[in-house]
Amino acid sequence: MSRASRILIVDDEESVRHQLASLLQLEGYEVETAVDGQDARDKLTKDAVDLVLCDVRMPGMGGMELLKAMGGLEAESAFIMMSAYGDIDMAREAVRAGASDYVNKPYKNDEVLLRISIVEQRQKLRRENKQLKQAIREQSTFEKIIGRAASMQAMFRTVEKIAEFKSTVLITGESGTGKELLARAIHMRSPRRNEAFVAINCGAIPENLLESELFGHVRGAFTDAVRNKEGLFAEADGGTLFLDEIGELPLNLQVKLLRVLQEEEIRRVGDNKSISVDVRILAATLKDLPEEVKRGTFREDLFYRLNVLLVKIPPLRDRPEDIPLLVEHFLSHCNAKLDTRVSGIEPAAMKMLVEYAWPGNVRELENLVERAVILCDGDRITTELLTDRVRQAPPPSLAQIPEGQLSIKKTVRALEEELIRRALGETGGNRTRAAKLLEISHRTLLYKLKDYSIDANRYST
Repeated sequence: MSRASRILIVDDEESVRHQLASLLQLEGYEVETAVDGQDARDKLTKDAVDLVLCDVRMPGMGGMELLKAMGGLEAESAFIMMSAYGDIDMAREAVRAGASDYVNKPYKNDEVLLRISIVEQRQKLRRENKQLKQAIREQSTFEKIIGRAASMQAMFRTVEKIAEFKSTVLITGESGTGKELLARAIHMRSPRRNEAFVAINCGAIPENLLESELFGHVRGAFTDAVRNKEGLFAEADGGTLFLDEIGELPLNLQVKLLRVLQEEEIRRVGDNKSISVDVRILAATLKDLPEEVKRGTFREDLFYRLNVLLVKIPPLRDRPEDIPLLVEHFLSHCNAKLDTRVSGIEPAAMKMLVEYAWPGNVRELENLVERAVILCDGDRITTELLTDRVRQAPPPSLAQIPEGQLSIKKTVRALEEELIRRALGETGGNRTRAAKLLEISHRTLLYKLKDYSIDANRYST
């Protein structure tokens, strides 16, 4: 380790404390001692150590009680329990409760040092794994949007490029993909980040109220207009206005929105003068706007004004490698919100999630994880905790062959990639086991992972 580990020796026998302290200090460790569990707890509360070498049986608070008091598996310090031969069952029970290891009394110096060394290596690996996961999360997160898939990384790069300009952005994507979250990301990466971000769902407000909501009104403009009201455009002046479900905007308001985009000014309902505004417009839609233009339900000139920069959010089913990362994120969020302790998900359950088509996209996954956490009696999500919709979903076809696709080479590649992803999902990202399932060599699998840009770690649980 890069520094000497700090070790707390807890034993009610002074001779044992002295002998162990001398041994460990000679090996370069920083050592403290405690006479019983309560003394150790007081010291650990004030100053954490790397490792606790603790007797199982002591007067007052014993080793088991101390272990539980310090949080078992959640404790920052690793525990090695010391027990007489008659207490071996209790020592093993302590390991099941969260201790890292145990040694028998009377102990041998070499065995104690070996056990400590093994625990140190485990702690080092655990820290490195934690740091690696944190680095992966940071690399995969863009303004709270999570995505390691190539399509998501490409989208993040596009947002970086377009965020600094005032040009209108049209965001498309299925329900639940996170269109408003992406709009906020664009705003936060723009020079307007310190100004207002105002969002409105154009399909959620009655048509007779929407104009007033967007542009404001003057007193007396209509029956209930008892005072002047600033609209959302005025509220977003200097900042960003996000128009969600822009395809639901009535034709008469489409005309007024077009005028705002062209003239950068608004007119409140009932007013006879215009007001200049400096607002960046971000719009989002589920609808196929070109098709709506053909039907006459959406103005062509407005469509071209909105479609200056287009960003399409890929559906979750097209980026299954992001599902384990999203599950981990939602688990952490739920544990913090609900004060729960669900630590992970079983490989079989993760396999179902990776293979499911996710018609509700990320929102559906988030809701499913929260439901599973609430229903979970243990510390891991099992297949039984998933919804019937997920558990009973028919398996996806091995190769989604587009109409007219006759290329054997392209079809075989698609099939091969899908099989590799399935094998990784089934083995929790274990490449050796996945290679056996695929009946190829480990070296061949590594080559193909690189060729298909598949990160096996994304399937780990």
